[in-house]
Amino acid sequence: MARAATQEQSTLMVKTIPITKARINLGALVKRVHLNKEYFILEKDGIPVAGLMDASELEDYLELRDPKVREHIRKSNKEYLTGKSRPMEDFLTKLKPGKSKKAKVARR
Repeated sequence: MARAATQEQSTLMVKTIPITKARINLGALVKRVHLNKEYFILEKDGIPVAGLMDASELEDYLELRDPKVREHIRKSNKEYLTGKSRPMEDFLTKLKPGKSKKAKVARR
């Protein structure tokens, strides 16, 4: 069972379900959406009218629609492409000595 859930998570599958069936099984659908990260399209008379997705993913989606966030991502990508970035290891090694000096000062 755990293997099946892992396989489902690795492939993005959107399931379609009639809205009347979704209403009857709403609790189970919400559980699947939250725990298994599944997606559902709800149809009324065969026409897609709504979708179900996990709340944290919805928040991420809405955040990415914010023009300020999109501009920040664009600028960051441009800086990365022009070589204005550095490896994480270099950044962390510069942070570590600074923390240890502060710790030594605090011990005195």
